[in-house]
Amino acid sequence: MGKFDHIKRQLLAEKDRLEERIKELDRYDLNKSMSFSTGELSQYDNHPADTATDTYERGKDIALFEHINQEYEDVVVALEKIENGTYGVCEVSGQEIPLERLQALPTARTTIEYSKENVIARERPVEEDVLGNFDKYNFDDNDRETEFDAEDSWQSVAKFNDNSMVFEDSSLNSSEELIGYVEEIEAFVSTDIEGYKGDENIEIQRNVHYDHYMDQLDRIEAGED
Repeated sequence: MGKFDHIKRQLLAEKDRLEERIKELDRYDLNKSMSFSTGELSQYDNHPADTATDTYERGKDIALFEHINQEYEDVVVALEKIENGTYGVCEVSGQEIPLERLQALPTARTTIEYSKENVIARERPVEEDVLGNFDKYNFDDNDRETEFDAEDSWQSVAKFNDNSMVFEDSSLNSSEELIGYVEEIEAFVSTDIEGYKGDENIEIQRNVHYDHYMDQLDRIEAGED
């Protein structure tokens, strides 16, 4: 009984399974145009959302097909190595691959030290060259800018996380920042859905800083401050 007989049986079973999956995916005509698969002669009169859904599903099917084909090729290579006696030898260092690794991953071609899974990509998304860093879109110090900036976006996302999130800049934790309005105390007039029908249906909408201001006045009048 050979050293790798059990692993070989695993590989043969996996090869049969992958061949069935490849046949199944072949029925989706992934090598043909999307118009052929959807039965549409043209995408011109389709809603963009429908076209986007079709495109997404087609891309997902193609990615799955390529992944399965890569797995199949790895299994075939492993079986060929078992036949020619080179199975279990690292393709990079020439060292013997531990049996435990081969049992866990029969298609392993290298020892764990030279595995591609251990390589950490250092490349950053190319979009960062255009977008710049966080400070580029932080407008707190610019009195002419009042939009919902990068800092506001960060804060909105951060408040949904747990309390372990810590900001390097303590100013990001400030609850006094003006969000959604420009001045600390400002107001606007509003009416109900029927519009203006006299003073009785007019309301003055104020922000939280107005409430704080009025509370402070009340405390001063009461002699608390």
